[in-house]
Amino acid sequence: MSSSAALKLDAVHRTFEQGGNRLEVLRGVNLTVMPGEIVALVGPSGSGKSTLLHLAGLLEKPDLGEVYVAGEKCSSLSEHRQTELRSKHLGFVYQYHHLLPEFSAAENIVVPQMIAGTVRSDATERANQLLDSLGLSERHDHRPGLLSGGEQQRVAIARALANKPSLLLADEPTGNLDPHTADSVFDALIALSRDHGLAGLFATHNPDLAQRMDRIVRLQEGVLVEA
Repeated sequence: MSSSAALKLDAVHRTFEQGGNRLEVLRGVNLTVMPGEIVALVGPSGSGKSTLLHLAGLLEKPDLGEVYVAGEKCSSLSEHRQTELRSKHLGFVYQYHHLLPEFSAAENIVVPQMIAGTVRSDATERANQLLDSLGLSERHDHRPGLLSGGEQQRVAIARALANKPSLLLADEPTGNLDPHTADSVFDALIALSRDHGLAGLFATHNPDLAQRMDRIVRLQEGVLVEA
């Protein structure tokens, strides 16, 4: 395990205005996720899990505090540099797959690679390898509308891994699936994360899934505590 954290949140605060009131969602959150470590993020609905993941993924900025990705301090970075960090170091899996319906499974994984500068032949080879590793060897050319919910989410996982990130962020990645399918998809997500040596921060409401990660942190009243 590398000595440099894949993700570090240092005294992070995030406040929103709601109906003229200030809603303090995160109040001095501290978190370190090391390479190869998979951390479960739990807490009740509305506790700020998605906000925390957005900050970790450089999709929002904290009001106070600092976010470090791969050892780099992010608050003062340009939008261009933040985009580079997201492309190089971060992979995202959401509750809904958000696949492009007009493209095949493989093409959905090729596109982000080509945006990052990978030539199409290499991008296609990696897409096919990822789909094969997720049990979708017969689904390369299928569009999302012809895939089951579990298959679509597996494609979304492959897409998140397409550019070989060092940190994978997942927001209720199995929350839209039936229990049996959710279990199977989560097994695949964990196995691939470990195979690739990724750090992971996965938000989940499912205590059984949380127990299968390396440790659990709980967000309650804006503060993160070890569960």
